[in-house]
Amino acid sequence: MNSYCTATYRAFDDKADFDKKATGIAVGLTVGSWTELPEAKKKDMEKHLGKVVSVEVHEPEAGAAPGSLASLRYADIRIAYPDVNFSRDIPALLVTAFGKLSMDGRIKLLDLDFSDEFRAGFRGSKFGIDGVRELLGVHDRPLLMSIFKSVVGYDLPELREQFYHQALGGVDLIKDDEILFENPLTPIEKRVEACIAAAKEAEKQTGQKLLYAANLTGRTSQLRERAKRAIDAGANALLFNVLAYGFDVLQELAEDPDINIPIAAHPAFAGAMYPALEYGVASPLLLGKLMRLAGADLVLFPSPYGSVVMPKEETLAIADALRADAGALKTSFPVPSAGIHPGLVPWLLRDFGLQSVVNAGGGIHGHPLGTAAGGQAFRQAIDAALACVDLEAYAAEPGREALKTAIERWGVKR
Repeated sequence: MNSYCTATYRAFDDKADFDKKATGIAVGLTVGSWTELPEAKKKDMEKHLGKVVSVEVHEPEAGAAPGSLASLRYADIRIAYPDVNFSRDIPALLVTAFGKLSMDGRIKLLDLDFSDEFRAGFRGSKFGIDGVRELLGVHDRPLLMSIFKSVVGYDLPELREQFYHQALGGVDLIKDDEILFENPLTPIEKRVEACIAAAKEAEKQTGQKLLYAANLTGRTSQLRERAKRAIDAGANALLFNVLAYGFDVLQELAEDPDINIPIAAHPAFAGAMYPALEYGVASPLLLGKLMRLAGADLVLFPSPYGSVVMPKEETLAIADALRADAGALKTSFPVPSAGIHPGLVPWLLRDFGLQSVVNAGGGIHGHPLGTAAGGQAFRQAIDAALACVDLEAYAAEPGREALKTAIERWGVKR
């Protein structure tokens, strides 16, 4: 019996016969032609033929705002593709389901439902949410991540100093900036050595373990060996710009037994793929389901509030895709990011829950009392939110100057 992976599309057209279009997709992306085949050949080819699962047509709504989804004529089309047609890898499925079709007018890939047979070819992440928490020894709150800022052109002592002050603030993870590539000033092995040494020094004061996600970059053929050298130097996590390299590269890294540390997936380049209403790949698939399948332990994406904003329903759908039951696949940490400050923490916890990561850059480094105070302000905000206490009331208590100052600087979202 055939097994199938099913793609869901949203096709836009003012006049098209969407049932006919769906049939054209199902045939065109599999056997190429059906009616012209001899009857004897059809029997042999039937196992390769795509199937139209459903077509739901939506007509424009009267009075809808121009340019809104409700103002457009579209159809949600589901097509099942036989697993026998493609190998068990993400590139093969993407090319089958949306390769040529992505260039065929106004159509967006909304989702992919994997068959059990296809999913069985993937191990997913090595650590996932539970494994990352075990490494850090933190189980009862959201994690806190800090981001290096202004690192291009810095030398190792400057990088180490910035890392040290972030670590003193009580963060759980520190990640490189995604634009910090291999360079003579801070090659990955040397910056790992410097930053891990700073982490150990800070731990003497904070008593807290810390993961440093070093940005793994360079030619694809060099990544595995570079990652191994970083691990030999003490690396305990990696950052990876997945979409610039491809999901298959992430999978290779995640499945490598010698790369036995968590991988954080950065969404760089995603903006070229998901934001358009009528084109591209929907963000819950791009940054949720596929990242998890390929092996990301943590996945960064724009938050619904901050400096780079994604619609709230999309961010929640990404988080759901990363944490939903998916058989043997481990869950992955959602990391809503960009423009996060302590006054947003109650919203982050309300929307994304305990199993998430609070991720801040300027909200830590821009703290008027310094970087360490920036981290402390976030930890205090997390404590307040978990206790369901108003941030301003919590900040008014003695010993919470870091949070009080952060609120004076950025305010509290109401």
